[in-house]
Amino acid sequence: MTLPPPASAGIDEISKEIIEQLQEDGRRSYAAIGKAVGLSEAAVRQRVQKLADSQIMQIVAVTNPLELGFTRQAMISIVAASDISSTADRIAELPEVDYCVVTAGNADILAEVICSSDEDLLRVISTIRGIEGVLSTNTFTYLSLKKQEYNWGTR
Repeated sequence: MTLPPPASAGIDEISKEIIEQLQEDGRRSYAAIGKAVGLSEAAVRQRVQKLADSQIMQIVAVTNPLELGFTRQAMISIVAASDISSTADRIAELPEVDYCVVTAGNADILAEVICSSDEDLLRVISTIRGIEGVLSTNTFTYLSLKKQEYNWGTR
């Protein structure tokens, strides 16, 4: 999966304000957003749809994995052979992977996984190690989540 190019240059200040409103509260009504940014409810609805269709943003429910029975989360660093991007694409296709990035540094790829148990995590690690292009992995098991936010604004 290839991420779209940075979108900040392609959207105006009002669209950025709409995004920030939704980052504060993804359930905020179009009418309330319209009042805050100076647009009608219909105009906000249209802009939100356009932002979602163009993959500049998405509106999702963020859950607490522990409360849903996913007791094991980990970040896996991966060293890949020469075709790093294709290897990352194959890793990103795994259903347990919720975040996958190509990086610079000691690891070529970082993949966050959410699993139901230690046994499930072991299975996922084994699956990743079996993917063509994966040379080695290093797993960082989460013990405690201290912060997880998605409201960094639009700068």
